[in-house]
Amino acid sequence: MTHSVIELTPEDAWQRQQSGAILLDVREEGERAAGMAVGAVGVSQQTLQHTPANWLANCSTPVMLICAAGKRSHACGEALIAQGYTRIFSVKGGTTAWQAAGLPMTAPAVDEDFLSRYSRHLRLPEVGLAGQRKLASAKVALIGAGGLGSPAALYLAAAGIGTITLIDDDLVDRSNLQRQVLHRNADIGTPKVESGRRTLHALNPSITVEPVRARLQADNVETLLAGHDVVIDGTDNFATRYLVNDACAHLGLPMVYGAVQGFEGQVSVFWPGQPGGSCYRCLFPDPPPPEFAPNCAEAGVLGVLLGIIGLLQTAEAIKLLLGLGESLSGILLQFDALSMRFNRIKLLRDPDCPTCGQGTQHHAYQDLPQVCASDQMPR
Repeated sequence: MTHSVIELTPEDAWQRQQSGAILLDVREEGERAAGMAVGAVGVSQQTLQHTPANWLANCSTPVMLICAAGKRSHACGEALIAQGYTRIFSVKGGTTAWQAAGLPMTAPAVDEDFLSRYSRHLRLPEVGLAGQRKLASAKVALIGAGGLGSPAALYLAAAGIGTITLIDDDLVDRSNLQRQVLHRNADIGTPKVESGRRTLHALNPSITVEPVRARLQADNVETLLAGHDVVIDGTDNFATRYLVNDACAHLGLPMVYGAVQGFEGQVSVFWPGQPGGSCYRCLFPDPPPPEFAPNCAEAGVLGVLLGIIGLLQTAEAIKLLLGLGESLSGILLQFDALSMRFNRIKLLRDPDCPTCGQGTQHHAYQDLPQVCASDQMPR
């Protein structure tokens, strides 16, 4: 005998539920946070299809499935029938129709702004409600509100990072606008951290943006970075980058590194406290002499390249906060915009590294001469 999914109206499903029938909501956890049919049990479609025996006593157990609009529940029902289950029902029109019929719903787990703003994150099983709440409680330090910091800041804010600390001592200049998309023409002459704060709050008023108009130095670097979960390096000079690296290594924080020059960029995660991790000094033990470093004002760069590298940094930061995937710790990712090619280089931790080498003692931070960091590019 061939079995098929039987569709029920929400009213029919409600009547059957009152008689003891099982109703399973197969939407993702984040979607169910908006409210569920009263009495329904939440289990994602993927989980139910993978382990149906955990939810259904036997193959003849009658079960009703409900999703958002009825398509996923019907597809899930077909998958269960293919596994031998025989009495599968799907609520036509899903939760949307259930609500329209005036049938009882549970209260939303979070407010409407949260549900609407992050709805696409909430539908990802890897993020969901728990992950989005984790992002909302996260604190990220962003060093530099310029070319790399601009795209990073915008997408951190859009992703719902709870607290973003913007650290920069510079003013917005007209020449910045070719690549520093956090700022507008009207912001010329304004501190970048204040311009950035306004832009980020206009994008997402629910987050906290802490503007710090200061240059990181030996006497403030640890104080400014302590207490964060991730540090994103958007610096434009070696002195600051080495300070950030040393402080992150000492504090045990991941430093998401990015650098650009001309049409090339590179990204990595420096986190020597993790297996296979290393720090920036493992790659570049010392900054180059000033005469070999490109001049900040004279070095050219393709504006959009900073957007690409800054967004890669942001993706790494979000992955680190959520504990997802494989980070770039121990890997230098190089990008050539002219050929549109990526190259991965394995990084090794230097056992004699002055910052993270074996048995290395923490030394006082040191202010280095301000030298432009358009950057050393391993080839």
